[in-house]
Formats: sequence, structure tokens, C-alpha cells
Amino acid sequence: MKPVRPNRAAAAARPQGAVQSKSRLGDRFDAWMAHHSTTAIDSLLRLLRTPLQSLMTWLVVAIAVALPAVLYIALTNIQNIGYSWQDSSQISVFLNKQVSDSQAEELRRRWANRADIAQVIYVSPTIALEEFKTASGLGNVVDSLDENPLPGVLLVQPGLAGSTPAGLEALEQVLRQDPLVTDVRIDMQWVKRLHQFMAVAQRVVMALAGLLALGVILVIGNTIRLAIENRRDEILVVKLVGGTNAYVRRPFLYTGLWYGLGGGLLALVLLAIGLGWLGGPVAHLADLYQSSFRLQGLGFIHSLQLVLLAGITGLLGAWIAVGRHLSHIEPH
Repeated sequence: MKPVRPNRAAAAARPQGAVQSKSRLGDRFDAWMAHHSTTAIDSLLRLLRTPLQSLMTWLVVAIAVALPAVLYIALTNIQNIGYSWQDSSQISVFLNKQVSDSQAEELRRRWANRADIAQVIYVSPTIALEEFKTASGLGNVVDSLDENPLPGVLLVQPGLAGSTPAGLEALEQVLRQDPLVTDVRIDMQWVKRLHQFMAVAQRVVMALAGLLALGVILVIGNTIRLAIENRRDEILVVKLVGGTNAYVRRPFLYTGLWYGLGGGLLALVLLAIGLGWLGGPVAHLADLYQSSFRLQGLGFIHSLQLVLLAGITGLLGAWIAVGRHLSHIEPH
């Protein structure tokens, strides 16, 4: 009995069929991408053909996006001011009177190597006394003293690892345990108040951003609804010839995306104009206080994130509007 040989024609047809299937999938993908690019360009051109109406929508979106961005920039600049809370959280460590300058310097070097300490400055009793004489104006009284009553002081500036209230309290306990230390002073109440203020301000910014994002969704949604009504007959014809909801939905989604992206870019322009307008007076005021503070705007990454978030918000508004109103347009 002869063994059954495989059909060569069938074997050859299988890879050809697979190749043809892959080719058809590639053609469909190319057609899908071509339709997306054509739809995106056509949607943008439609907006540019009505510049006044599009500009008004872009301006509304830009104002809604720029307002929380202004508050975020304000909070960022407050944290960078020279008299910020990090300066007010300086820890004063008073040493024993018997501690020599060499011992204090050794302790200063040891603490300066800690990860939660940014800087340590040693003020000797002699320097402290001279500063007291200059500040108080009691030079004759101070000179009549038999001995210097002031101890040496280490001024400790916490680093980022010890900048929170909990970190400051932990650092204070560690410094207090050193045998050369008699007392540690820090204004924790001020630091806690400032941290709480910043936390409340950040939540206010987030709440305002959420409300204004909802406003952007409503504005773009209403604009898309009007566009759907104006193109109602065109939508009916497309559905009569077999167009799917996804096919009909696509131009309106790109319209919402362009509204969001355009509003985000216009918001960056408004922010740049505002910073340029305020930058000079703020710099002059900082110079009067002998500070190097300058207004800082959004960096490249934050600017890109702002534009992308505006675009996503516009896309979401268009999606909601299209999903709600497109289902009511059906051929009879």
C-alpha cells in the first residue's frame, strides 16, 4: 500500500492564502490610517474656514485652561521666593559653654554630612557677642562683663529629606540627643502653618482645574452639537450608503481635539504675555529687597502636558456630544 502524499497544490495554497490575508489586513490598515489623516486635515480646514467662530471657541478654552495654570505658577513661584518656609525652618542648636571651637567645628562637619541637613554654620561665642553688641547698642554694658555669657550656636539648615514637619521633628530629636547640645530651637508652628497653607492652595488649584475642565467639556460639547445639527443631512446620506457610526463620529472627534489643542496653545501665549508683563516689575521689587527672585513660568514638559491635557479634554467633550446626539440621527 502506497503512502498518502500531501497535495502539493493545497500545500502551496496555504502560504499564499496567508500572505493574501496579511496583505488585505495591511491594505485595510493603510486605508484606515489614510482616512484618519484625511479626516484630521479636513476637520482643521473646516475650523480655519470659519476663523472668527473658531477663535472665539479657542479663546474660551484658553481662558479656562490658563486660570488654573496661573495659580499653579503662582504656587511654584511662592516656593522659590528667597524668604520661603525653608529659611524660616532653620534650627538653632545651642552648645554647652564648655564646648571648645574645635569640638564645635568637628560637630559641624559631622552634621553637615547628614542627608537631611543642607548646611550647618557655626557661630562662636565671640562672634555672637559682637553681633549682640552691634544689634543692641549696649556696647559699654557688654564690655563691662567679666565673661562672655553667650554659648556657641550651630545654625542648621534642613535639606530636602528633612523639610517636612515630620522630618523636622525627627531631626530636632536627633540633634537634641548629642551630649554637646543644651537646647534646640525651631519655630515648628510657623512651618506647619505654611505647609498647611500650601496643601490647601494645591487642593484649590485642583478643584478649580476640575471645574474649568468641566466647563471646557460643556463648551466644546455644545459646539460639536451645533456642528452635528448643521451637517444632519450629510450624516443621513452617509448612513444611507452604509457608513458606520465610527465613520460618522470621526470628523467631530478630530474637531474637538483641534479645539482643545488650539485652546491649549493659545493659553500658553496668554501665560507668556502675562509673565512678560509682570516679570519686569516683580524683578525690580525683588532687587529693592536685595533678592535674586525672578518669576518662573512653565517649563517645556509642563507646557507640553498643558496642551495635551487641553486636547484630551476637547476630545472627551466631543465624544460625549457625538455619542449623545448622533444616535438620534437615523435614516427612516
